[in-house]
Formats: sequence, structure tokens, C-alpha cells
Amino acid sequence: MKPDIDLFGIFIPTLLIAALGCYLVYRLLHAWLARIGLYRHVWHPALFDVALYFTVLGTVMLCLEQTVS
Repeated sequence: MKPDIDLFGIFIPTLLIAALGCYLVYRLLHAWLARIGLYRHVWHPALFDVALYFTVLGTVMLCLEQTVS
């Protein structure tokens, strides 16, 4: 995985781009899970949301690492 992305002379960390993209995926998942009623069975919704976001981010970063190496 490349550590930085050059965007018109500005170096942006790959993790920042992945984190922003994962936030969009997380928001879609959150809306879908709320719609089907999963949050009625979750003990601590905020903790579940944080774990969901980091699970999505970890999966994306792992896939990026596997495809580039």
C-alpha cells in the first residue's frame, strides 16, 4: 500500500482517504440496520456504532494491503 497519495502536490495519507470512504459506508450500514430494527437488540448503540465503523475500516485497509502487495 502506498503511504501517501499525491493530489496536485499535496500529500494525503491513504488512511485518511480510506477513513472518509468508510464513514460513508458506515452511514449506509447504520441506516440500513436501524431500518430493519437491529438497534432494539443492541445493548449499547454508541459502542456498537464505533465497533461497526472500525470493523469496516479494518476490512477495507486489510483488502487494500492484500491487493497492493
